[in-house]
Amino acid sequence: MNNAIFKLERPKNEPVLSYAPGSAERAALEKELKRLSSTEIEIPLIIGGKEIRTGDTGKVVMPHKHSHVLATFHNAGAKEVNMAIEAALEGKKVWESLSWIDRASITLKIAELIATKYRATINAATMLGQSKNAYQAEIDSACEVVDFLRFNAYFLSEIYNEQPLSENGVLNRTEYRPLEGFVFTVSPFNFTAIASNLNMSPVLMGNAVVWKPATSSLYSNYFLMKIFKEAGVPDGVINFVPSKGSVIGKEIFKHRDLAGIHFTGSTNTFNHFWKQIGDNLGTYRSYPKLVGETGGKDFLFIHPSASLDESVTAAVRGAFEYQGQKCSAASRAYVPKSMWPEFKALMGKMLGEIKMGEPTDFTNFVNAVIDEGAYNNIVSYIDRAKESNEAEVIFGGKYDNSVGYFIEPTVILTSNPHFLTMEEEIFGPVLTIYVYEDKDFEKTLEICDSTSPYALTGAIFANDRKAVDFAMDKLRYAAGNFYINDKPTGAVVGQQPFGGARASGTNDKAGSHLNLLRWVSPRTIKETLVPPTDYKYPFLQK
Repeated sequence: MNNAIFKLERPKNEPVLSYAPGSAERAALEKELKRLSSTEIEIPLIIGGKEIRTGDTGKVVMPHKHSHVLATFHNAGAKEVNMAIEAALEGKKVWESLSWIDRASITLKIAELIATKYRATINAATMLGQSKNAYQAEIDSACEVVDFLRFNAYFLSEIYNEQPLSENGVLNRTEYRPLEGFVFTVSPFNFTAIASNLNMSPVLMGNAVVWKPATSSLYSNYFLMKIFKEAGVPDGVINFVPSKGSVIGKEIFKHRDLAGIHFTGSTNTFNHFWKQIGDNLGTYRSYPKLVGETGGKDFLFIHPSASLDESVTAAVRGAFEYQGQKCSAASRAYVPKSMWPEFKALMGKMLGEIKMGEPTDFTNFVNAVIDEGAYNNIVSYIDRAKESNEAEVIFGGKYDNSVGYFIEPTVILTSNPHFLTMEEEIFGPVLTIYVYEDKDFEKTLEICDSTSPYALTGAIFANDRKAVDFAMDKLRYAAGNFYINDKPTGAVVGQQPFGGARASGTNDKAGSHLNLLRWVSPRTIKETLVPPTDYKYPFLQK
């Protein structure tokens, strides 16, 4: 038995490959894109390590070419959901008994497989199934996945190393137990890295999960699941259960052993989960832990002292990378009147250079939105802006779903800081700008803070340090991730732990030790080395 005290060193972030013309990584990725595009696969459920086919099937298509079917997938019914719960409870018995070093070793092996052997595969799957360009896929499905895994293993060792003080005659220690029961994980379509982390964070801490992946990201998520298995995650520890939300929720929320939920998705869905759990509290063995990252209405606030080039670049990148389908995407901007003419002209120039199309053409900056439902929702906001006397579409505004779900990067100018596209989450390539009088800087900060129910990300652009400090104070609770002279997207694991409050979630900071602490139930153990033999204390003496 290895009884050495093992300590992991703090890792470095995974380097982002360039995919420049002629590079080895580009050649490998293009080869994998062709291979995956030419094959239609079948995606089963994976429960207790076994592949299960229910016959209740659906299709996975390319968002940028919806006539192209990538896969046929099977949906779980109530029977399969309960099988997954039982498999998780059984798999946890073996998993939680393993040394934390074994759990960390498997986690690090997953990271290494994705960084090397399967880097091209997971990136290609994300590009084809979620319509991400090569760079957006690389920073997500390769680098961020790897960073979450490596940093979490390090954070695990730091958590376990934190122990209480022991006085003379007493030995104190803390045991970091996994939760009692199973964890339900619900992952979104937009980040392969989130799908990985929602599962591997609780799993690393000794838990077992029932995983509902988003239908629109099933393709990359299935490849992830196969990599988890190859790395040695035991059967039943992660159960891959594509299903309709109403079907899986009905079984999950009534089960007494539901111990936690790890969720990324809409605020309305998370609110619904919270209410269901509240209604069923008498059913559960323990209070389930709810960890959720939900919506955002993220802002760019430009001060008159800001650099024009830097501000406009942040607006274009922050709003339109991955078609604005990031929880952190810039969707509203406040621009001073003195800067507006030049700001508008430079933004128009940049947007005029942007190409839109399939991600397999590496010259395209913008690709398709994820599916028909998202397309229709985004288009409805653009159309309402076109019809309003309080708003004007100044750039973009065109859309076409004949081949893929394509929407131009769209910029709306509004005279009303409370116009609906300034307040409501759109989750698409739409940025709304409100131009404020320079003298109203402080007043407009108050409007920015109170306009949206969300508080995920935001940014201030200014070269006047007093303005920066003032904005940071006024917007203290407006964003869980706040940026100074940078776009409000692109949080890096280990550098900017991610999460927001208000209607944006529980702010448990993925990418730090804080998230991992949510997946344990600590037990404090006191051992008295020589116990007393008489009940009498000294004060009782006459």
